[in-house]
Amino acid sequence: MTTVYDFEALQIDGKPVSLNSFKGKALLIVNTASACGFTPQFAGLEKLHEAYESKGLVVLGFPCNQFGAQDKGSNEEIGAFCQKNYGVSFTMMSKIDVNGGDAHPLYRWLSAEKTGLLGSKAIKWNFTKFLVGKDGAVLARYAPTDTPESLKKDIEAALAA
Repeated sequence: MTTVYDFEALQIDGKPVSLNSFKGKALLIVNTASACGFTPQFAGLEKLHEAYESKGLVVLGFPCNQFGAQDKGSNEEIGAFCQKNYGVSFTMMSKIDVNGGDAHPLYRWLSAEKTGLLGSKAIKWNFTKFLVGKDGAVLARYAPTDTPESLKKDIEAALAA
């Protein structure tokens, strides 16, 4: 059985990270963008990180430029933007594609594990969120309109499991 721990990705500084290093923690994985109507969700994601990191939550932001070209910058520019404007201290990853032939394998797996509205596998927009349990299985998929604050109950349940 495949779990989130079977994947690797690059951090925003280009260093590879095995998601296996997060074994036993709950993960909130989000495709982000710096120039989107949902960009202010960075503040809410940071609040979740601050509130639940010590309890075992890891927030992973994956910049993506596939929706309205809303994250055109380099990884360095994206990282600086997130830090300066939202005080982001959770883990930001290198920019990836989440749909199509060049989609990151992690996102191909996530979107197959928990489909969207009407069974769609495709990520529809920036700030689609996936909650992964401590066992590495995908628990839930949330729409861009679902605010980080609205996920607290599910995150707490995942951490208690």
